[in-house]
Amino acid sequence: QVQLVESGGGLVQAGGSLRLSCAASGSIFRINAMGWYRQAPGKHREFVARITSDGRTDYADSVKGRFTISRDIAKNEVFLQMTNLKPEDTAVYYCNAAIQKTMIQPPYDDWGQGTQVTVSS
Repeated sequence: QVQLVESGGGLVQAGGSLRLSCAASGSIFRINAMGWYRQAPGKHREFVARITSDGRTDYADSVKGRFTISRDIAKNEVFLQMTNLKPEDTAVYYCNAAIQKTMIQPPYDDWGQGTQVTVSS
């Protein structure tokens, strides 16, 4: 059983900052890419940021220059530092990880339960 647990969400004023964390635990051989997605009310879940096992990063255009993704590979953790937050960043943020449970099994996508981020104007 693998678990992804997010933390760090909350309420912040526009222009403020938050740092999200996600820790993966359980039967894990290796984690390839880890990332963050978000879903605002009435909208589809959308990509926010991703980081590969060799440190390459990718961001949605809407967050470039404001959000920074990082990870601690040894601890199976991923972080999202969010600065200059805007009301349109309000959403439930989900952690995503491409997890390999054994050496011979292919990786599969796993998701956390989500953490709410609310940005007031």
